[in-house]
Amino acid sequence: MNSHEVIRQAIKKSSAKQIAAALGVSQSLVYKWTESNPAGDGAVANPLERVAQLFDLSGEDDLIQWLCQRAGGYFVRNPPSARKSGIEVVPATQKIVQQFADLLGTIGASAADSAITENEATLIRDVWDELKSHTEAFVKCCEQGDFAHLREWIKNPA
Repeated sequence: MNSHEVIRQAIKKSSAKQIAAALGVSQSLVYKWTESNPAGDGAVANPLERVAQLFDLSGEDDLIQWLCQRAGGYFVRNPPSARKSGIEVVPATQKIVQQFADLLGTIGASAADSAITENEATLIRDVWDELKSHTEAFVKCCEQGDFAHLREWIKNPA
């Protein structure tokens, strides 16, 4: 979905008039943000494009992290594809299952005293983020068809 489409969706849940008043801009500018490529005709890029530009220029994940936290979420960067010829799905799946077991172990050890400290919460978050990242890499490999050798293995499990 393009940024102008996202803004158009957001305006449907509120109103351009309310948004314009709250932001201190004209209602026509808010509507301009809902059009495709408003910056191409001399207009200011929409706020989402400006944030994206700020991110591109700075490379700071903290910008995106802040937005995710405001929305009640947490940002985890998707890893680059680790696409390798001949990757096997079973070992990849076992790795994810082991990481999930590690997460449960971390949670269990942290909660053993019926309290979780700030350091333990940080450790749980780190293990959880690693699991999400590896799982995303696995899904991307699946989407890219990187398991061609798996079909051969299923037919002839030697």
